[in-house]
Amino acid sequence: MRAVGPVPAADAEDGDPALIVYTSGTTGPPKGAVLPRRAVAATLDALADAWRWTARDVLVHGLPLFHVHGLVLGILGPLRRGGSVRHLGRFPTEGVARGLNDGATMLFGVPTMYHRIAEALPGGPGLAEALAGARLLVSGSAALPVHDHERIAAATGRRVIERYGMTETLMNTSVRVDGEARAGTVGVPLPGVELRLVEEDGTPVTARDGETVGEIQVRGPNLFTEYLNRPDATAAAFTADGFFRTGDMAVRDPDGSVRIVGRKATDLIKSGGYKIGAGEIENALLEHPAVREAAVTGEPDADLGERIVAWIVPADPHAPPGLEELADHVARRLAPHKRPRVVRILDVLPRNDMGKIMKRALGTA
Repeated sequence: MRAVGPVPAADAEDGDPALIVYTSGTTGPPKGAVLPRRAVAATLDALADAWRWTARDVLVHGLPLFHVHGLVLGILGPLRRGGSVRHLGRFPTEGVARGLNDGATMLFGVPTMYHRIAEALPGGPGLAEALAGARLLVSGSAALPVHDHERIAAATGRRVIERYGMTETLMNTSVRVDGEARAGTVGVPLPGVELRLVEEDGTPVTARDGETVGEIQVRGPNLFTEYLNRPDATAAAFTADGFFRTGDMAVRDPDGSVRIVGRKATDLIKSGGYKIGAGEIENALLEHPAVREAAVTGEPDADLGERIVAWIVPADPHAPPGLEELADHVARRLAPHKRPRVVRILDVLPRNDMGKIMKRALGTA
């Protein structure tokens, strides 16, 4: 076949479109985000700085290529650095071990993949050895549960680095390769990215106490230019001073690191006068040995405004944990007002192709 159509101009500008990538649709219908050339270049160069990514690196991953994680980071990243990539097609843990043992230095994955790795480690000493030899293990697209972090670290001596981004912004923050990879943190803003937390009325959150929740807003060369054929949605997404409203809720630790606590639309729970992020409760629940998977939502409550609901996939379907047991477990790790008031047992949590929990489907579960 012969391609038809105009040849792209050799003098394309940094602001010209490079990609149109559709959002994942976890909180609403997917929208086409128009990503300019500068956004792709700025993100990959910022990650090269944070991760010391060079042409000597060989990346292995099995991520889908319809998303910015697998396509921009996983394919265009090695191309920009002059390195190479080995795509697994699918994500068997055996393929990960082979790739890393055959000279790969970096692994990109999502939490579902790292959970499978953590599950396979006790019976796979070769997998542990392969991971231990990697220069960089990176997880993204959703929060990596703390217990999977710790299981991988205990078996391999290596900690997984997390980063935070989205379709419209590409990458915003990351744990630096020379920084501390603490479970639950997505690191600090990347070079060139301005990041702030704001209250619902737009007031900046200045506290760095690890508790005060605000919405993340970002500004920088990494941003998309518009939603395709959606000028209304584009205008609503930006503030008057050019910051993008991510819809993600977070806190900042004293060292400036960002910890995501959930999506504003689905994960911010207002209960008893407190603003509570579902993410930290989910991590606490996942530390309970009787819990295999967990999701947390809020539902109307006449007294509290909203009550915290825990959706649980038990480790043993014949012996699910009870409400009192889980509430006490959470209250010991966090604060009493963050304990679940309702527990609902499921066989499986609804997820999209990237492994993200589809919380809007839980109401019909």
